[in-house]
Amino acid sequence: MKVLMLNGSSKKDGNTYLSLLEIGKQLEKEGIEYEIFQIGGAPLRDCIGCGQCSEKGCIFGDDDGVNEFIEKAKEADGFVFGTPVYYAHPSGRIQSFLDRVFYSSSAAFRFKVGASVAVARRGGTTASFDVLNKYFGISQMSVAGSTYWNIAHGAGPGEVDGDKEGLQTMRNLARNMAWMLKCFEAGKKAGIELPKTETGNRTNFIR
Repeated sequence: MKVLMLNGSSKKDGNTYLSLLEIGKQLEKEGIEYEIFQIGGAPLRDCIGCGQCSEKGCIFGDDDGVNEFIEKAKEADGFVFGTPVYYAHPSGRIQSFLDRVFYSSSAAFRFKVGASVAVARRGGTTASFDVLNKYFGISQMSVAGSTYWNIAHGAGPGEVDGDKEGLQTMRNLARNMAWMLKCFEAGKKAGIELPKTETGNRTNFIR
């Protein structure tokens, strides 16, 4: 089993990365593989609702990592999305990235486990955490929790290492996610079928 994590910061080795790394190290102890996918600092376009998505993903995704991430997501069993906090909100980069990923390829995430992480100098973490969690709810995913909201604090490089409770929260998140993944796997082996999903009914009110 494998967890695919997304670092929504343009800083490759910043506090968001270190928080995800703490999760990854604990996942390995639980027998779960992990990978941290870096968004990086290159230009990244928004979803423009063009409707040109394909089985490959986003029509514009070949040069900014979106389609590469989608291919990895198809093989992953769980996900953690990490973001720094900008103006009490997730980074615009991670929202643009995830909008395109989920708009084009939400089936890659269905019935899998997800969690989000927000890292800030001080405030705005819970609002950012809430925004990222919305991707899971609309995609038939199960959300892993921890012993506190999945937040950590740090401003300068490496300062998150001083947030002992924050790192503890990351480790407990990893333990809970590993337990859920193992339960899901046991269910598959026991022959428990996935839920049947109704489709076709869309109510559009014109006012």
